[in-house]
Amino acid sequence: MTTGFWSADPLRNLGGQAGEVELKVVVPERGGRSLGIDPKRGPSRRVYYLDTPDLALYRNDLIVRFRDRRRRRDDAVIKLRPVDPGRVPGWLRDADRFQVEIDALPGHALCSGALKRRLDRNDVARTLRAGRPLTGLLSARQRRLFDRYAPAGVALTDLIVYGPVDVRRLNIELRGLDRGLTAERWRYPDGSDLLELSTKCPVDEAAAVARRVSKTLRAYGVAPADLQRTKTELALLS
Repeated sequence: MTTGFWSADPLRNLGGQAGEVELKVVVPERGGRSLGIDPKRGPSRRVYYLDTPDLALYRNDLIVRFRDRRRRRDDAVIKLRPVDPGRVPGWLRDADRFQVEIDALPGHALCSGALKRRLDRNDVARTLRAGRPLTGLLSARQRRLFDRYAPAGVALTDLIVYGPVDVRRLNIELRGLDRGLTAERWRYPDGSDLLELSTKCPVDEAAAVARRVSKTLRAYGVAPADLQRTKTELALLS
């Protein structure tokens, strides 16, 4: 049975690891125009990543990210990707704001776990203006997560800032689709950009939702971009 743009096997194989899946697809710029997406619309935010100069965290499946959400509260996230939920220690699995979900792009899917801390509005911008390290905004539990999963010999003081990436996020409704989609346009420091469409649903509905979303996007003349790269990958490797 087809699941449209997304492959059935990864979704089926990971189905028992999380309750929710986020279906994501990178589309060409012309796809955004076909959907009526204005690149200047939507709330603006800035995203920063922390890693070592040789990307030791990224290469060991650990991501540290901060979002300056401008008009809303900022946040700090440490993400493990991929993660085996059965091997996550209890102190982390039971923590508030630790979320496990399946991230699915056309061609591949994986299970990720993220521990988020909600910050005050403008915390990220104020910290950067003052010349202080963003790591000072991490919670005690996030620091514990970092110490548990960071590569040997890598400390928080070794991390440098990547970014900012300018992001605009817009919720869109499409004729013939019974759910909304989120459109995110990421503009990277080197001038390149990425347009990603996504929607979340329960794992047991993923195949049906994937078919409906794919059918609707095709009706608008939208197909996946040839290269399906994650937003984080481009932020750190561009």
